[in-house]
Amino acid sequence: MNPSSVLLEINGTRSKREMPPTKGSSRKIGSPILKRSPDITKAWGTKTEHLLRINEHDFTMRPGFGGPAVPVGVDVQVESLDAISEVDMDFTMTLYLRHYWKDERLSFRSNNNHSMTFDSRLVKKIWVPDMFFVHSKKSFTHDTTTDNVMLRVYPDGKVLYSLRVTVTAMCSMDLSRFPLDTQTCSLEIESYAYTDDDLMLYWKEGNRSLNTDERISLSQFLIQEFHTTTRLAFYSSTGWYNRLYINFTLRRHIFFFLLQTYFPATLMVMLSWVSFWIDRRAVPARVPLGITTVLTMSTIITGVNASMPRVSYIKAVDIYLWVSFVFVFLSVIEYAAVNYLSTLQERKERKLRDGLLCTCGMTHPGMMSASYSEVDANTTGNYGMPEVNGIKRERMLVQLAMESDQVTGHVGSSAYANIWIDTHAIDKYSRVVFPGSYILFNIIYWSIYS
Repeated sequence: MNPSSVLLEINGTRSKREMPPTKGSSRKIGSPILKRSPDITKAWGTKTEHLLRINEHDFTMRPGFGGPAVPVGVDVQVESLDAISEVDMDFTMTLYLRHYWKDERLSFRSNNNHSMTFDSRLVKKIWVPDMFFVHSKKSFTHDTTTDNVMLRVYPDGKVLYSLRVTVTAMCSMDLSRFPLDTQTCSLEIESYAYTDDDLMLYWKEGNRSLNTDERISLSQFLIQEFHTTTRLAFYSSTGWYNRLYINFTLRRHIFFFLLQTYFPATLMVMLSWVSFWIDRRAVPARVPLGITTVLTMSTIITGVNASMPRVSYIKAVDIYLWVSFVFVFLSVIEYAAVNYLSTLQERKERKLRDGLLCTCGMTHPGMMSASYSEVDANTTGNYGMPEVNGIKRERMLVQLAMESDQVTGHVGSSAYANIWIDTHAIDKYSRVVFPGSYILFNIIYWSIYS
């Protein structure tokens, strides 16, 4: 074997190529020199263009220019419904969009009647329908690892053109029943330049033209229905166009909002009711409890509104949260009423004590010490009064009031006891009225919106 030669394998055939002579080697004069075989890639490209006669036709014109409209069938396979935004009023979808039409300029001879498949490089040289997504905000064709475009040509000139697209389109939502709502969005496909005189769009297999992946799922939505429709004529300022629709109905998962919104709001309302069982004199306990629940409800309302668009109507969640806020606010107002009536009560008691000290102290000087030990210290609502000779004044006043009723008959304990009962009646009735009203509201609310 000549060391100055190398073996090359081209198209499965071994051949020798003589290398230039090096020092210490020689080449026989007259020995044959083999040439490199032609590039098969370039040869195949030339054959393809020659086979489809691309250079013989003007593909800037539609098939059958000047004649009837070209029918273009469409079918779609939805790969994923990526996101739905209430704030931006749009949705994002990834799909496989396929077009079917016939272009006799691309017909070719075939002994086995098999189709030929090409990539995106041939798409730029022939005519393809100029489809676009109406009301699209952003869309792109995937290009990893190469352009996700496929072109298949049949011997009789039929063409299948498929591409993988992600599109973000508008979706007008009615949020009046949010989050117990059902939304219907649509993806609209239309030719940009060709009117219905030049291009006739149709769903290739009717309602079966739309296929969906069973694994499609969203965190907040449940896909109820996908269906396709066709509007034969859609008027624009430049003419009448065909438009295809992909309509899908979405129902929102309520459990997510139950955990994030409804349950916390309900718990705050129930927490505000705890103050009805706390002593009215425990101001440091009842006031912070009411303020905390009010601020927490305000935070919940602010958080929900921050994730929602600014609409001019009231949403279902707004009704629930604001009614809950009113219940929490009324619990604070309820304690304000109790505290105010307690102040009036103390004024009346003060006047009563002043009168009893003057009258009973002169008429019955020895009566207080005789029966003081028999008085229950818990029979009065006042405490912490200054002591007189080591004895709390409140205990003496209660005893004076009781004995004045027995001896003189002019000052009785019934008026004093009635003030006590009236003041606590607000808390007593609130323990029943507030929960009952809130339960009734929930029954009405869920019966209307669920």
